[in-house]
Amino acid sequence: MTKLPRPLQAPSAHALRAISLGVLLAWAGAQTQAQTLSELVAQARGYDASWQAQQADARAAASRADQALSGLLPNVGLSAGANRTHVDIHTSVPVPGMTSSFNSTQQNVQLSAQQPLYRPANKIAYEQGQRGVDVAQAQLDAAAQNLIVRVSQAYFDVLAAQDSVQVAQSQKQAISTQLEMAKRNFEVGTATITDSREAQSRFDLVTAQEIAAQNDLQVKRVALDQLVGRVGIQPTPLAAPLTLPKVTPDNMQDWVDKALAAQPQLRQAQLALDIARLDTQKAEAGHKPTVDLQAGYVVNRYPNGSMTPSIPLSYRTNAAQIGVVMNMPLFAGFAVQNRIRETVALEEKARAQLDDARRNVEQATRTAFLGVQSGQAQVKALEAALASSQSALEANKMGYEVGVRINIDVLNAQSQVYQTERDLANARYQVLLGQLKLRQAAGVLSDDDLRMIDALTRTPGIAPAAATRPAVTGSMAAARPVARTLKR
Repeated sequence: MTKLPRPLQAPSAHALRAISLGVLLAWAGAQTQAQTLSELVAQARGYDASWQAQQADARAAASRADQALSGLLPNVGLSAGANRTHVDIHTSVPVPGMTSSFNSTQQNVQLSAQQPLYRPANKIAYEQGQRGVDVAQAQLDAAAQNLIVRVSQAYFDVLAAQDSVQVAQSQKQAISTQLEMAKRNFEVGTATITDSREAQSRFDLVTAQEIAAQNDLQVKRVALDQLVGRVGIQPTPLAAPLTLPKVTPDNMQDWVDKALAAQPQLRQAQLALDIARLDTQKAEAGHKPTVDLQAGYVVNRYPNGSMTPSIPLSYRTNAAQIGVVMNMPLFAGFAVQNRIRETVALEEKARAQLDDARRNVEQATRTAFLGVQSGQAQVKALEAALASSQSALEANKMGYEVGVRINIDVLNAQSQVYQTERDLANARYQVLLGQLKLRQAAGVLSDDDLRMIDALTRTPGIAPAAATRPAVTGSMAAARPVARTLKR
């Protein structure tokens, strides 16, 4: 017997809640999807207020340069007017045929034009406007690189804070295991109550450290959210394991030469000196003449005659004129001479500021280079220290099991391992961030460096061999085997 299909039933309220919860969790998962450094920097460019202000300043500089161009272009004006005049005539002796009063209306339209032929101050002002555009561009380049570094700093701060939380949790679990072991040994009489109390004390301490690490993670997340204008940003962690290559070129002077050629702050100082020199030339132009070409066309109309009774009929006049006008300054109360002295002093100031900027750039580049070199050496030392501390932990655990080590020795060895893990993770982040700061100091930081870091978060392995781009090892690569060891 064939059964008829049952009619479709509406889902229950419980089923609807389950479906809604599933959709909500899927949406939340999409919202918290890990984001690469390139994506975060792109979002910051659309939100960061200081970057937006710098872009607006660059647009304003371009408009100022266009304003300076007006001093070299012709000026054309149109004017029009109308007036009515009433005249009363009083004579001592009456004159036959003369009216005693009359009205006169005048209407006029004038078109005038002026073209500067020789105005050295206007030409120099235009050149200064162009230099101003270059200054704004240099400031924009510096702001762009600064934004990359600020977002990168916040990005690595969050990753480091996450690592600190993970290390604290792993250490807490390991101490918990050690605490249980100490309690069992005390119960069977193979250990004293001191072992349990020491383990409990260390467990409480790590719990407090975990709380502090969680709080620090929240603070670091807020800082990153503030930069990109979103809440709940999850940065993509680095892949592991990765190898840190040396800085290329491995020569401090090569980086200094790059900085002297491309550093935006140094370009600003050089352009400021150029503008100061032009300012002196503009002040000296106060002694020079100016020559303008002037032209005009005037139409005057009298609808009811002129103001004199001799022309009672309506008429109009048309007049055109063109000529060259020269103005030669002779004496302005020593204003020009004093202005020249002022601009010469300001030029010397700009030259001194350029020297200071050059020295600061050289120092910053050398400091960044040495910081990266030192950081890489520190990473190698911490990797060796981590391996040694792991071996020491294993030895202390075995010694504790056979009775030649006490519980505090194992706890101290565990603390040493996890402290080294934290230091190693932070050192790796600092090396990678230091590479970005080195390129910023040299003035060559760009989006290519962001893509290099993105590559480090996708696939394990050695980073691409770029001329000046480093790789970095995974932050928590060594933490996993230690955790497995402690759980045995």
